[in-house]
Amino acid sequence: MTRRRCFIAACIGIVLAASSLVTAAQTSVGSEIKKGYAPVNGLKLYYEIHGVGEPLILLHGGVGGLDMFGPTLPALAKSRKVIAVELQGHGRTADIDRPLSFETMADDIAGLIKRLELGKADVMGYSLGGGVALQTAIRHPEVVRKLVVVSAGYRRDGLFPEVRAVMDHMGPAAGEQMKHSPLNTMYPNVNWVNLFTKLGDLLRKDYDWSKEVAAIKLPTMLIYADADALYPADMVEFYKLLGGGQRDAGLDGSARSANQLAILPGVTHYNIATSPVLPIVVTPFLDAPMPQAK
Repeated sequence: MTRRRCFIAACIGIVLAASSLVTAAQTSVGSEIKKGYAPVNGLKLYYEIHGVGEPLILLHGGVGGLDMFGPTLPALAKSRKVIAVELQGHGRTADIDRPLSFETMADDIAGLIKRLELGKADVMGYSLGGGVALQTAIRHPEVVRKLVVVSAGYRRDGLFPEVRAVMDHMGPAAGEQMKHSPLNTMYPNVNWVNLFTKLGDLLRKDYDWSKEVAAIKLPTMLIYADADALYPADMVEFYKLLGGGQRDAGLDGSARSANQLAILPGVTHYNIATSPVLPIVVTPFLDAPMPQAK
């Protein structure tokens, strides 16, 4: 099986496995789900609101939709208002005549936060959504309270070569194959050829946001699998750019960074979003009081 086909199979497996779990999890929570479309930057951005409490914007990975999070979404919604969004050209958000970029999708999320009059919201993104969440914090810190980046890096060279090779070959042919996949039934309005063409154009571009990351002042949590798509050294370097891992925290922990790094055991880039450990790790970070300004 070629790398491209392996990637497509992985995308299908992620979404289908997650969606098979999410229905039972939602039923157990028993809260009403509000669905809507927000007119933002020429898009009709699809979103769902789960739960009540402090707002958390939740952003999925590439190709799929909010179903990627499976039971993680309702688990997070037990203690907060989760606004799960489907990005440009994904899921139930129709594409527009605009290239895909982390920056413009971040502008969409900032526009949604303002449109829903949330003031400031926590923003959590996985994979592609992690890059969008990161850019939202960089470009629009005034609308972000805390940032959670799951299984995403700050530079393209931080990804393993085999991952970059798959991205290099993403394009219309891969999108054509998606027309015959179960995801086409789940998301019948997605233009797969167009989506894979635009994703390929985006993911082939080189980027390095180290300077922007070093300037982030928001409390930030980085979460990775112990068998992720990135070099472990790059995960640590990301954390160091945020000011973490620079010194001993002291006996009382008072000298530690306000930012956090978590490595989840026994998971990969392809199943971390549905790991039962993920909401357990994220919730205390989001619930903690905001650090006092120095």
